[in-house]
Amino acid sequence: MNTYSNTILPYIPFFYVIWSDDLLSTSEIEVIKTAVQEDVSLTDADKQKLKSWLDRTKPPTNGEIKNWQKLISKSKATLIESEVYPLEAFSRKVASYYCESCSVNRNLREIELNLGIQPNHYNHLFHIEVVQQDYSNHYDGTEIDILLNKEHVTELREFRNFLKKPIFKWNVYRDKEEARKLVLKQVQLLASEGWGALAYPAAYGGKDNIESYASIFEHLVFVDGSLAVKFGVQFGLFGGSIQNLGSERHHQKYLKEAGTTELLGCFAMTETGHGSNVRGIKTTATYVHKTQSLVVHTPGKNDNKEYIGNALHSTMASVFAQLIVGGKNKGVHAILVPLRNEKHEVLPGITIEDNGYKLGLNGVDNGKIWFNQVKVPVANLLDKYGQIDENGDYQSKIKNPNKRFFTMLGTLVGGRICVAKGALAGAKMALTISVKHALKRRQFNDSIKVQEDLLMDYPSHQLRLIPKVASTYVYHTALQKAMNVYASSSEDKRKIETQVAGLKAIITWFATETIQECREACGGKGYLLENRIADLKNDTDIFTTFEGDNTVLLQLAAKGVLSDFKSELNAGGFLSVLKLLGGRFSDKLTTINPAYSNKVDKSHLYNPKFHLHALDFRLRRLTDSAAMRIRDYIKKGVPSYQAFLKVQTHLLALGKAYSEVLALKWYYEFVATQKEGDYKKLLYQLGALHGLKIIRQDATWYLEQGYIGSTKSKAIRQRVERLSTELRPHVNSLVDGFGIPDNLVTAPIAN
Repeated sequence: MNTYSNTILPYIPFFYVIWSDDLLSTSEIEVIKTAVQEDVSLTDADKQKLKSWLDRTKPPTNGEIKNWQKLISKSKATLIESEVYPLEAFSRKVASYYCESCSVNRNLREIELNLGIQPNHYNHLFHIEVVQQDYSNHYDGTEIDILLNKEHVTELREFRNFLKKPIFKWNVYRDKEEARKLVLKQVQLLASEGWGALAYPAAYGGKDNIESYASIFEHLVFVDGSLAVKFGVQFGLFGGSIQNLGSERHHQKYLKEAGTTELLGCFAMTETGHGSNVRGIKTTATYVHKTQSLVVHTPGKNDNKEYIGNALHSTMASVFAQLIVGGKNKGVHAILVPLRNEKHEVLPGITIEDNGYKLGLNGVDNGKIWFNQVKVPVANLLDKYGQIDENGDYQSKIKNPNKRFFTMLGTLVGGRICVAKGALAGAKMALTISVKHALKRRQFNDSIKVQEDLLMDYPSHQLRLIPKVASTYVYHTALQKAMNVYASSSEDKRKIETQVAGLKAIITWFATETIQECREACGGKGYLLENRIADLKNDTDIFTTFEGDNTVLLQLAAKGVLSDFKSELNAGGFLSVLKLLGGRFSDKLTTINPAYSNKVDKSHLYNPKFHLHALDFRLRRLTDSAAMRIRDYIKKGVPSYQAFLKVQTHLLALGKAYSEVLALKWYYEFVATQKEGDYKKLLYQLGALHGLKIIRQDATWYLEQGYIGSTKSKAIRQRVERLSTELRPHVNSLVDGFGIPDNLVTAPIAN
């Protein structure tokens, strides 16, 4: 039966699969011919024989194909589906049955890689034992977790242990009052152990560590979204406004009590009638020199503060209002306004209403607040950037009111990073649940098999989840970098504000999309409350619009790109955009070489330089064309503000492109710092999968621009599928690498 040379033997299973499933197209034939020609182990006669089997006009006879099948069956080789190169490894075992030894054939690996042959496509052809391993232990999730969080490992270990307390056990609460009471107790317990004050200076009970604080916030989403948000409002927004906008006397008087929850507070910025337009809020704080006081007032029906977290529990609010001094508006400032007395009774002039039930986060006491001529001492003005002196005159070191406004808001960027981290935490939990479910749940088989196939072994399921796991790693790293830049920079915060605006938008949208995909990937089980995904979906949905509506934030990011981070980001500053036409983008983009447009080899498509070049090309083209369109409108007499409105959808694409470049650039910079070895290779694989997926999503645009040709577009799609398959054996380790404590992964389908 065996009439083949020892060097041809390893090719037999490949040709059996190829002809049984009729995989041969012109391009596939060329792949195999090239591999055969480059195989130095083959004789000329071997090469001629193998190439003869590639002739579609004279295919191998049915007798020869049956002979291949018998040869394979007689070897009693086992196919291990979790192998990185399962068909090449199997072929080696078959050949070894007929000869003493058979080494790795890299040419066969190239064929398997380039043809995208997967076990699910062919294992039904073999009358053999198929060994299905749920996952590989080649990588240790704990080691991955340390790589991702090495700067905060000590605090995280301590905190994860703290979260084992029974009070943090997840449960279903459908009565908002019951949920709010529990969440308040949880926040107070966290405060009693110093976790809330982590970002504050040591003098006020903290460790001056906002980066660890952000990681703590993320972990609270693993417990419950309501807990994370209330924690963030109390210590990040209310306490953070005192820390970042107040002076030393405010710190001494209020900050320690905010960190211990002796002083419960809220952050009253958003108004019913103005939403994202903070500069346009209508609440006023009028200075009265005679009484050395500020009078806070809600002037109209829809000028009330809206959606204020902690409104029902707090005794004080950081109220953002238009500061009126000497009859002149000095812009938006924050004022500390008491809301309730020691008996928790609402003070005169203040009206508070419960927002009621929401889609999610019902453990957070959101409310509406109105002020009717409420008088507070002028000392309650958080005056780091603007003061009222003893003569009643307004003073500020930042003379430009626009710069002053954005400097004030820039100090609160940390909250926006936390929101993005919280959303990503929701995606991490949903992916962990859905991946672990897919590594247990079996569904469908053929008439030969007794055991059904694991969900995770279906290529479609791999494509649903594994690229999202890869993207989660990229976005996690980008947010770690963003928080590090924010924490370590004492300079103008507007650059990091632009960066975070875009990252917050794309990451919270990604989280929403990912959690929905995970819900569907778990079928009806994903719809059950006990399996957590329903609450994750509802609780994180709001992250796309609070701390900045994503559509508005992408426009902010785009304007930051267009102005090279120097514009005042207001209507009067739009003209500065045009200066870029002779500056940053004066180097004209050259026509793409056709050979580059259709370059499809693995080393090129997996290369970080290609991913970054492709994303940067899109960013530069969109930037250049947006600036040109705005200039052309202005030349025609269209006011600058209207010109920007006319290119609004273009700006959204630009903001997204900028944010994707930034995230991947920061990720690859992080990977480059890792020590050489398997883990570094794994991280590069994840980056390649994310990068190719992003390029694939914008394939239409790249094709229109001539940056990629149809052949390359097809190759990118195949590589996304192949990388998903290559990473499939390690997917359990990858979700373990998210570092979610086992006691918090309470979904029955994940255990």
